[in-house]
Amino acid sequence: MKRVGNLIEKIADSDNLYLAFYKASKGKHAKEEVIEYRDNLQFNILSLREQILSGNISTGNYHYFKIYDPKERKICAAPFSERILHHALMNICHPYFEKTLIFDTYATRIDKGIYKALEKAKIAMGNYQYVAKLDFRKYFDSISHEILKQKLATKFKDKQLLAIFDKIIDNYSVNKGLGIPIGNLTSQYFANFYLSEYDHFIKEKLKIKVYLRYMDDMLLFSNNKEELKQQMFTLYKESEKLKLTLKPVILNKVTQGISFLGYKLFPNKILLNRTSKLRFKRKFNTYQKYLNENIWDDKTFQRHINPLLSFVQHAYTKRLRKEIIEGSNRVLRGGSWNNNAQNCRVSNRNNNTPDNRNNNIGFRLASAHKKRRMTLI
Repeated sequence: MKRVGNLIEKIADSDNLYLAFYKASKGKHAKEEVIEYRDNLQFNILSLREQILSGNISTGNYHYFKIYDPKERKICAAPFSERILHHALMNICHPYFEKTLIFDTYATRIDKGIYKALEKAKIAMGNYQYVAKLDFRKYFDSISHEILKQKLATKFKDKQLLAIFDKIIDNYSVNKGLGIPIGNLTSQYFANFYLSEYDHFIKEKLKIKVYLRYMDDMLLFSNNKEELKQQMFTLYKESEKLKLTLKPVILNKVTQGISFLGYKLFPNKILLNRTSKLRFKRKFNTYQKYLNENIWDDKTFQRHINPLLSFVQHAYTKRLRKEIIEGSNRVLRGGSWNNNAQNCRVSNRNNNTPDNRNNNIGFRLASAHKKRRMTLI
């Protein structure tokens, strides 16, 4: 594989650094650390440029917090200046990471994502008899620093760039020499890249025609159960080379269904799995509470509720909708659950004008002005 070089000057270019600042600050303009950085923007950009060119960068000053969605995860939030560095690196390195990936890798990629993975899986569920699901035990925590660095060195030849990558990798570990932080932009790229050879092995050596991966969640399809079992045994051995541990493989007839990315897939339908149902109801009620108690304004509520509704609309959720209709005060007007939630708008901001009523594609969220009581209809 031909290695790419002469990237460090492009990464340190002022235009790239200003673009990185824009991306890192998107949606966070009111935060204190962003305001402070912006107040001395030219000086800070020049300082970052010098750090990149000299290799004398500061990394690993993380702020840690936990989320439970649905299982406990430790998230590492890098300081704003480091997030700019991460964007600057990936603005330039992105196409070279992309070239290593197979088509059917769907996490953190342009024009991919959960719903494209679901579309591919749904088609395969209707065309094959058996499906196997694989994922790794504590994937991010198990990534080997040594192996990751070796893989990066086969792709990039800039010594300064590799030194920056090494610093980012070495400034976090769960156990000695293992683990990359959940929450970093660089980690998303590293984690996808770490399994790229594994993907090629599955497609090119095992000759599995339909295989897809979303980060470390994988589905493999076949009409031959025994052959698929043997391939799983081979993949256990292959994962050991990466110092990863596969969880017990789930191998089902497609008619039994398979859990994937929070859904339960069948040949003729997609359902939410039990955990996703509980998480949806909990989040929906929490968001409504925040709005009713004026903790959130309508714009903030809309920003959080849109992806939640979008997630639910990709599954058959008639019973769940009925439960929420009976138990919620929220009004959703102007469309069905099968419409696109990205068009969701708040009616009290529209003032119920006829012009707006005629443009209600998807959801419309309505809140009463006197009492913030909501109903789902």
